[in-house]
Amino acid sequence: MKNSRFSEAQIMSILKQAEGGAPVSELCREHGMSSASFYKWRAKYGGMDASLISEMKDLAE
Repeated sequence: MKNSRFSEAQIMSILKQAEGGAPVSELCREHGMSSASFYKWRAKYGGMDASLISEMKDLAE
């Protein structure tokens, strides 16, 4: 399985910036990612906080 270039903490930070009103295209350009990655992350991690992500990761293992 391919490793992600971004950690869960970085993904959460990017999603929080988008919730704060930053344009998605600007975030993608700033962090060097595609808009498809952003929307995939938002679908997977949207509405989660760091504790829920670590809990989900533990269940996967």
